[in-house]
Amino acid sequence: MAFLLALENGMPHLNALFFASFGNVLAITLNYFLGYYLYDRTKTKLNSSKVGRKSLFYGDKYGFIALFFSWIPIVGDPLTFVAGLLRINFSLFIVIAGVLRIGRYYVLTFVI
Repeated sequence: MAFLLALENGMPHLNALFFASFGNVLAITLNYFLGYYLYDRTKTKLNSSKVGRKSLFYGDKYGFIALFFSWIPIVGDPLTFVAGLLRINFSLFIVIAGVLRIGRYYVLTFVI
């Protein structure tokens, strides 16, 4: 919302793209590391139930694929947190989630 308001109020497109992308990549990095550091607590709790163990299994199996949906508003932020919980490779996380977030702003800036 703030991104679109900045564009409507005359902020240069490249500046808006840079600042929105930078802030968003910073936010998903924070989400990732919050999940990463809560790994021990969460894993112990999830392993104590059948549904939790199943969730961990599917998260390990499909967590990487779920990152391709991290650009979607509302859904994407929890996915970036879960990526940290699942300890998905950080470099891969940044490449996938970061590029998709930047791509979202690029589309909003130059296509719409």
